[in-house]
Amino acid sequence: MRFSRIALIPAVVLALSPAGFSAPAFAQSNYGPSSLAPLVEKLLPAVVNISSTQKMEETQAPENLPEMPQFPPGSPFQDFFEEFMNKHGGEMNMAPPTSLGSGFIIDAEKGIIVTNAHVIQDADEVRVTLHDDTTMSAEVLGRDEKTDLAVLKVNTKHPLTAVTFGDSAPLRVGDWILAIGNPFGLGGTVTTGIVSAQQRDINAGPYDDFIQTDASINRGNSGGPMFNMNGEVIGINTAIYSPSGGSVGIGFAIPSNLAKPVIDQLSKFGKTRRGWLGVRIQTVTEDIAESFGLQTHGGALIASVTPTGPAEKAGLKAGDIILEFDGKSVTQMRTLPRIVAETEIGKTSKIVFWRNGKREETSVTVGELEKAEEDGLITAGGKDDLPGEEPSGVKIDSVGMTVSSIAEQDRSAYDIPADVDGTLITDVTPGKEAAEKGLTAGDVIVEINQQPASDSKTAADIIAKTEKSGRNSVLLLINRAGEVRFVALRLKAEEKTKSDKKSN
Repeated sequence: MRFSRIALIPAVVLALSPAGFSAPAFAQSNYGPSSLAPLVEKLLPAVVNISSTQKMEETQAPENLPEMPQFPPGSPFQDFFEEFMNKHGGEMNMAPPTSLGSGFIIDAEKGIIVTNAHVIQDADEVRVTLHDDTTMSAEVLGRDEKTDLAVLKVNTKHPLTAVTFGDSAPLRVGDWILAIGNPFGLGGTVTTGIVSAQQRDINAGPYDDFIQTDASINRGNSGGPMFNMNGEVIGINTAIYSPSGGSVGIGFAIPSNLAKPVIDQLSKFGKTRRGWLGVRIQTVTEDIAESFGLQTHGGALIASVTPTGPAEKAGLKAGDIILEFDGKSVTQMRTLPRIVAETEIGKTSKIVFWRNGKREETSVTVGELEKAEEDGLITAGGKDDLPGEEPSGVKIDSVGMTVSSIAEQDRSAYDIPADVDGTLITDVTPGKEAAEKGLTAGDVIVEINQQPASDSKTAADIIAKTEKSGRNSVLLLINRAGEVRFVALRLKAEEKTKSDKKSN
């Protein structure tokens, strides 16, 4: 899939009625006004065009410049070119690139404007053009790449029009929305559409929670507002799904309830101040839930805990499944980062988690994400796998992998940290359970069923005992070049599938 950071502008939707039924008139109050013109007239002046320029950092060296043309003696062109080259000291100035996007005014008195962070990315100068074509310079108060939001400020005596944020929570699929932006640099353009879906995760960032719309979104609309029928901003247009680069009717907007706290922090502090727990988490699949004896596969599984972080101080550890945080249910893994980020820094919050087959509780004092990043407590992801030695060791047929003890050359070949102990996977059988779950040569099995897997024999014995006990799956804690995660493997998955087919 191709996701483009291009803002939304909804397309007009034609409602088709089933045969034998008459569609209600659009003029009825439940379906919006017969004309949007009165609403648009009030909103248009608050939407602005954003342009940004970048200075050329490198200049062309004199020896790389084209040679000056040869002219006849006394030619006026010879004097002109000599004067030009001397004046510019041998440098050739180039026109700076320009980026176009949209934005909207949220505070007319202070001149506060909201747009997308990618619209002003790497900009040396930002300019804002109002609906009446008045253009002025803008100051960047702050930007946040994680949510793709930026806040600008203009100092002007020119009268400005502002719009207000609404509540995005009550939005329902099928609700009408209105969008205003500047597609392709054409100027203020208005379109309308409906909410197609909510809480979309498009892997754009850690806090994805997009509103999807059938609105027509094109280049230049990034940062433009999405309005409800009351004229309140309930979304900020930011991306489209597009195989070709143009709108295909699948656009995405940042919900106002997610954007408002970020915008407030950028306006006040110039940066975000998010809550931080200090854990690396992963999804609780059905296999993992079964391995932990959990009836449902909701929650967030802790793969690792940051040393000295809030979670470690609260007694949480790898293998715990967080079910509730600060009174809010963690229905799926990706909801936890948003809940924690929106929690007040320094607040003591209750955590409900699953450990050893039962629910437990603890309290944690929420830390600050940005400070943890500055202190180096949060690091980037792991490295790519490297080829290793020829497969050797103990073969575990039930899951399709071969394991052995870790040798010194293995640590160098697979980037295995010195403090990581366990059993090394030296080979996986294509088509078997270990391969299907993404395991590969070089992965280190740290634990099996939350028991240390100190060597290959211990690992094979734990899996064999699990199989004899009648359990359908075994839980592995995997370390790959310093990155850890849990993986649940079904035992003899192929034979189980065959027996299931026979019973059907």
